[in-house]
Amino acid sequence: MSGVPKLSRDPAPDPTYEMIQAGIGKRLDDVAKILAGALVAVTGVMTALGLRSEFVFVALNNESWPIYVASLCAIVAIVCSIVALLIHPTRRGNLWETAVLILGVVFYMVALSVAVIGAAKAAGGNGRPSITDVRVDGSRSSMRLSFDIRADGVETWSSIGVYVAAETVDGEPVDEGVDLYSSSLRPNDKGVVEQRISIPLSPPPQTGAIHIIALNAGDGTEDECETRTQQGPACTTYLLP
Repeated sequence: MSGVPKLSRDPAPDPTYEMIQAGIGKRLDDVAKILAGALVAVTGVMTALGLRSEFVFVALNNESWPIYVASLCAIVAIVCSIVALLIHPTRRGNLWETAVLILGVVFYMVALSVAVIGAAKAAGGNGRPSITDVRVDGSRSSMRLSFDIRADGVETWSSIGVYVAAETVDGEPVDEGVDLYSSSLRPNDKGVVEQRISIPLSPPPQTGAIHIIALNAGDGTEDECETRTQQGPACTTYLLP
């Protein structure tokens, strides 16, 4: 046997209570820093799903609740992360920090989930139709009416109803319950209805105006033009010369 004595290594000292709690607190702080970017994450999800700035303003104008809920939950998650970072890493402090972070994670997940719903709802449009580029050509004996119909975000099972009726100059129907033209337009795969309608008309002699109405037939909307609803009908009246 060799006469050289073996060097013995002293065992590593056991971590103290304060060191253990500090290590736990550091890991919790890492989670808190992730939650601090909740609003950025929610915005990234919405952007990835096609919710650009112009759609955001449309959604807010239409009182799209998922946008508000997602933003509020993301802000609460950020507040929870800030509170967690300010808690001192003691045993009781780590317990409080864990509870605050669990609450923050819950709000973070809710914000991401609702953001997906909000992006799909806002980017898909509102289903309201519009009537544009109305033209009347020819004399009464050979009259032709032309106009454009467009609607975004129409449900696949729904349709846009278009009706043309004759009215007097005072706005009274010439023959109530009888339309000069009616049609039901279905959306394409993207939920868009877009069509140029051009039809010949032979209005009764007492006709003083042509009334056009377009409404989303699948949402139970009243056909009153002055209806104060988010998805009310679009109406146009053209006075004949």
